[in-house]
Amino acid sequence: MNFPANLKYTKEHEWVAIEGNIATVGITDFAQSELGDIVFVEIETVGQTVGRDEVFGTVEAVKTVSDLFMPISGEILEKNAELDNAPEVLNSDPYTAGWMIKIKVADASEIDSLMSADDYKQHIGQ
Repeated sequence: MNFPANLKYTKEHEWVAIEGNIATVGITDFAQSELGDIVFVEIETVGQTVGRDEVFGTVEAVKTVSDLFMPISGEILEKNAELDNAPEVLNSDPYTAGWMIKIKVADASEIDSLMSADDYKQHIGQ
């Protein structure tokens, strides 16, 4: 499994890329492998400010539906519209083409609560 060192991670299996005050969020390689074939992504929170650990959407796989949790507080600026027509990209490319949302970071200090790639690997037992 792939866990890029330049990203931050959550216990709920999201990854976060920080560039200035903008964060890009997606699900990890581990999450997509656990979910199986992803068939639908629902994100209806664009334009809203969502707090850390609150639900910002859902991802549906063949056998289950899982909530998506905000890794840090912020305003959701954009969602990846490509996921509307090709949700399976989350299985094949979760870290680049499979990004989910971009947010304007509300509290940069929350970034410190995220895990490094090594911490995340330990969290999932890798």
